[in-house]
Amino acid sequence: MKVMPALKRFATVALSVSLLAGGAAALAPTASAASGCSTYDQSAEVDGNGINFRSGPSTSYKSKGLVYDKDQLALYCKSGSWYKAKLKKRSKGGLPAGTYGWIRQDMIKFHLAG
Repeated sequence: MKVMPALKRFATVALSVSLLAGGAAALAPTASAASGCSTYDQSAEVDGNGINFRSGPSTSYKSKGLVYDKDQLALYCKSGSWYKAKLKKRSKGGLPAGTYGWIRQDMIKFHLAG
């Protein structure tokens, strides 16, 4: 009857793994909280050629691809000097319409409302 001690050890290990995984998930910040992103809603266009459209708000994040002069963007939020944007149409660099990415403020031209 050595089955009970083995089951007890297994249950203890399973509970420990479950608690550790749940604790890590509870502590993980949301994407907007991690980036300190403040809500923004404006249209803009790329001002330059061969600009990296990044996965996060700094040059340390991976580039999703390149955007080019006059590619149309919808801006959603701002974190420092970076904007989270969505491509309104397929980019000249080949990224599909609807792709989300981050672009630096000095690489865009804002569209004036009205």
